[in-house]
Amino acid sequence: MNVRFQADADFNHIIVAGVLRRFPEIDFRTATQAGLAGLKDPQVLALSARDGRILVTHDHKTMPQYFGEFVSQTRSPGLIVVSQTLAVGLAIDDLALIWGASDAEEWINRLVFLPL
Repeated sequence: MNVRFQADADFNHIIVAGVLRRFPEIDFRTATQAGLAGLKDPQVLALSARDGRILVTHDHKTMPQYFGEFVSQTRSPGLIVVSQTLAVGLAIDDLALIWGASDAEEWINRLVFLPL
């Protein structure tokens, strides 16, 4: 099964737009499309898991902790934390590589930090 992404509310929309512009076949849902505004981290993780989407975020402070708690109780499609200092083009490349070179099953309950 193909990797599908869910952008967190804090995620740089320019990266999402860049991924979709270069690779329109990638399924990358924005926070607005998913209605994530105002939701707490555990709710965002639950919604992403329900929809079978890897959550992509810049939140390296609290999201990894909530992710650890979440996967101790249930299954998650995964979490990717992208450094805010990573150049937009490199973030796009890394996300495209993840999408193109792996299957969704490989990311279950995994936490990955970009850059790769």
